[in-house]
Amino acid sequence: MNQTPDISVVISTYNRAGRVGDALARLLEQRGVRYEVIVVDNNSTDGTREVIELYVARSDGRLRYVFEGQQGVSHGRNAGVAVARAPLIAFTDDDMRMADDWLLKIKQAFDAHPELDYVGGKVLPLWLAPCPAWLTPQHWSPIALLDYGSQPLALDAERRQTLVTANFAIWRDAFDSVGGFSPLTQRTTNDVCSTEDSELQLRLWRSGIRGMYFPDIVGWAQVMPQRLTKDYHRRWHRRHGRCTALMRDEQFEESEAGRLFDIPAHLFRQMARGIGEWAVALLRRDEPEAFWRETRLRFFIGFIEQRYLDHRAAGGGVLHELSDFARAMMARAVKGGA
Repeated sequence: MNQTPDISVVISTYNRAGRVGDALARLLEQRGVRYEVIVVDNNSTDGTREVIELYVARSDGRLRYVFEGQQGVSHGRNAGVAVARAPLIAFTDDDMRMADDWLLKIKQAFDAHPELDYVGGKVLPLWLAPCPAWLTPQHWSPIALLDYGSQPLALDAERRQTLVTANFAIWRDAFDSVGGFSPLTQRTTNDVCSTEDSELQLRLWRSGIRGMYFPDIVGWAQVMPQRLTKDYHRRWHRRHGRCTALMRDEQFEESEAGRLFDIPAHLFRQMARGIGEWAVALLRRDEPEAFWRETRLRFFIGFIEQRYLDHRAAGGGVLHELSDFARAMMARAVKGGA
């Protein structure tokens, strides 16, 4: 393929020899746009490379193999972007199955909205096992599903809705301007959670970069049976809390009432309120709502764990922190009663 592609698709894979082939076959069926697919073997130890090379041979130059030995999806994706030839980069995953007009819809979105820097769309489920009754759309985040409705939605620092980067496209210049994906909060082989999606978009928002959700940009995610258990969701939310603590989103960090162990006071208030809401949902026998409240509490626990560990590692003292926090609470109470 001699012409410069309109879009470079980057997909990072690890030990998915049994699944990556179908994902690549679907990507090679895209229509209406010039594109290349860069598949990054993120240090696989099974037959992933051999499967990819079979598809490279039948791709008419549209598919390229890249090896990245440093483990983690952020490293894999960044390695793919480094060799991409197009000015527009689209990301997906090896468990995604994209509509055959996926790239065409992305190009049409950017053509119609030249002011945008990134776009994304729906990620709908392909259930590989029966979906449990409690797993309502409210519980979709741990299985990387997304549906913000049937209307386009503008996204920026004032309207923060995170897209799933398994169905995401961005101008190369905008991606490079914020430094690409960060390995700080990335998914690795042993993690049940990652926040590289939201961490990247947080840096985009901070830089004034704008995006949009388009409901007709569609992909389907294969939902593995092991992700349909409450234990998986509990671990995901706790890890998500720890990753959020590392991200330091300024909107989340704001607190007029002081901090304890570098934890914003509002988080303790939310946690106390959440315990009550959890109890009410349990008494009502509302399983989806009760489990949602439980997972929110696990998020708070993870956040507190990470901040406390970071505080102690920095040499922070317990008694001094407690004293300062108590004074801040008293000052807030006096101000509120004045």
